[in-house]
Amino acid sequence: MSKPPPPLPDGYPDALPPVELREWTRDTYRNAFALKVKEHQNGFVADNVGSLAQALFHEEARPLGCYAGELAVGFVMLSVEDVGKGILWVWRFMIGAEHQGKGFGRQAIAAVVNHARSMEGVERIHLSHVQKPGHPGPFYESVGFTYTGEVEHEELIMSRDLTPLEV
Repeated sequence: MSKPPPPLPDGYPDALPPVELREWTRDTYRNAFALKVKEHQNGFVADNVGSLAQALFHEEARPLGCYAGELAVGFVMLSVEDVGKGILWVWRFMIGAEHQGKGFGRQAIAAVVNHARSMEGVERIHLSHVQKPGHPGPFYESVGFTYTGEVEHEELIMSRDLTPLEV
């Protein structure tokens, strides 16, 4: 049974620093378990428990926490399999339901872009989404991704270069 999430800090969200990516650790992985998307978003992203388990068996997977100060606001899992081709894949991306609509998603994507820029040989970021009503495509377009015209596993592929993102 999971513990309830900690109370939100005073001044939330304005008093929090920008989102940064951090490794999940023995001390923080339960924060990943506590993050859930809104019910209508369940068909768009795997739950974080499953993603952390998947990462154990895929050495190219890198699950990271999206933190605003000490508050876990989201989860991202990157794939470094295509770095030799200049591509970093975002396998998973989510912002917890209670943190959505507050700018954390844009900040988290900016953190992913900055992370990718620090990786030698990476020129582009790719991600994909299913095409169902309410899909996240418009959000991804708002943060600089464009459709490639490719479809993989019935998901539409989007891409963006590593130009800085205004948050």
